[in-house]
Formats: sequence, structure tokens, C-alpha cells
Amino acid sequence: MELTIETFQSEIAEALRTYDKHVVCIDKTPEECKATLHSLMDKAIRAYLSRGPHLRHGIALDKQVTIILSQTENERPLCGIYFNLHSPYKKKPSVKSKKDD
Repeated sequence: MELTIETFQSEIAEALRTYDKHVVCIDKTPEECKATLHSLMDKAIRAYLSRGPHLRHGIALDKQVTIILSQTENERPLCGIYFNLHSPYKKKPSVKSKKDD
């Protein structure tokens, strides 16, 4: 079986529906998200096809999305698309200064 982006079109479509409905992201428009999913899927496929003999996964990610292709007993690998939890409003921990004794 030849793996292409189109092989995982249903997973990409479901991820885009989820993105439109549930994901709030100020970094990507829905069109940019679709382009990102296609780019990451291409990278995940290349990682999956070039993995070592004892490895089972191909992974590609950016700051907001992770795509994992996992080897199965069938020809077609499982595909997981995850939106990474991130908040640009999260406060950074304050650095405590040393007190001079």
C-alpha cells in the first residue's frame, strides 16, 4: 500500500471539523490549519516509511498539532491527530531572586 496524504483524508477532515468546532487558536486560521495538517501528514508519512527496524511510529508535530502514524497488523497504519493544549495567557513562573545575607 502506498501511503499518501490522501490515504488519511478522512482523519484530516475529522480533525478540521474538530478544529472548527472546538479549538480556539489565535495562531492559525482554519485554512492555515488545513495546510499545516497536510504538511505534518507528509512529514509523518516520511518518518513512518523511514523508521528503524524496531520502531513502530512516524511522528510529526508543531506547537499546536501532533500527528502519529502507528504500525498495525494491517498494511494501513493507525493515524492519530492531536491538538496540543497551549495557552498564550499562561503565566510564566516568577523567578525568585537570591537574598543577600
